[in-house]
Amino acid sequence: MKLVLVTFLLVSLVLSSSFFEVSMAGSGFCNSKCKVRCSKAGEKDRCLKYCGICCKKCNCVPSGTYGNKYECPCYRDMKNSKGKPKCP
Repeated sequence: MKLVLVTFLLVSLVLSSSFFEVSMAGSGFCNSKCKVRCSKAGEKDRCLKYCGICCKKCNCVPSGTYGNKYECPCYRDMKNSKGKPKCP
């Protein structure tokens, strides 16, 4: 019985660590892409916040600091509660 419990705990630990690495890799991707996207924004904090939200949901960020939203339709089509574009 103890061997089964130890094996279960070991497998759980290995699986949870692999999920943690995947989530960290995704956030690094979004952070670097949004840093470029928001580099010329007037309100960088707000730009980075919404870019990060959009990137995590869409898994992409358009290139450049403005425009090019055709490169990422999910990012382009996200709207805020007022129906205006959510993503910078």
